[in-house]
Amino acid sequence: MREIISIHLGQAGVQVGYSCLELFCLEHGIDLNGIMSQNTLENSSGFFKTFFSEAEPNKFTPRSVFVDLEPTAIDEIRMGNHRELFNPEQLVSGKEDAANNYARGQYTIGKEMISHALDSIRKLSNSCENLQGFIIFNSIGGGTGSGFGNLLTENLCVDYGKKINLSFSIFPSSGLSTSITETYNSIFGIHSQLNYVDCAFILDNEAIYEMSQKKLNIERPTYTNINRIAAQVISSITSPMRFSGSLNEDLAELEKNLVPYDRLKFMLTSQNPFIPIDAQYNNIYTSSMISESAFE
Repeated sequence: MREIISIHLGQAGVQVGYSCLELFCLEHGIDLNGIMSQNTLENSSGFFKTFFSEAEPNKFTPRSVFVDLEPTAIDEIRMGNHRELFNPEQLVSGKEDAANNYARGQYTIGKEMISHALDSIRKLSNSCENLQGFIIFNSIGGGTGSGFGNLLTENLCVDYGKKINLSFSIFPSSGLSTSITETYNSIFGIHSQLNYVDCAFILDNEAIYEMSQKKLNIERPTYTNINRIAAQVISSITSPMRFSGSLNEDLAELEKNLVPYDRLKFMLTSQNPFIPIDAQYNNIYTSSMISESAFE
């Protein structure tokens, strides 16, 4: 088994990661407490263990570490419906946030938290038989996602030099901006990804927001709606690693197929069709229609 460790950084990374694990559990038949029925386990291919570890017989926990410099987003997981799914050692939170400031995330508050995060990652990696790499979830415009994300990926390259680092990064937009410093954080964050990430997938909040309104008929999409759509995209990309597939079965193959040159590593994501539940039986899509809508 070639395991993958997911690392979720900052409020956005934690919330998108939580939505992903909600979906992964549904896809693999794992309930709120991490239990998989014996019948489901016997009929599964076992590839899901790339992202889940068996803590007890038929009980699984995600190979994930959640890190935020302030406790709010992590506390939501600790108190949420899936709280029994997670190992408390994999939920790392501080007391003071980065205040949407790249420098605070990398040089001040982040420096106080980095050892705790690396310890949690090290414990997970020690339990792996053949670790293939890391998937990092973050917002490139946030102080924690950009600043602390740079600090963490730099340390991962030092400690796990030959492992693949892949990222799903939420990029800021003028329409959904929450801070004037997002643009500056993004510039510094992208520069660090050029040096320390092998392949980066771009998730555009504004594009997902507009798609929710226009295609799913959600009048005022919430971040939960946006995160669950992002989770669908991430699920599609990682599904060959979690189910038996013939293409992109591991991170190295995915990078090889997508990154032609070392500096051309930022991938735009697009997924179609998205159909409202009340119209799922009314619309008929051809392959050409789906292809065209992917480039709208």
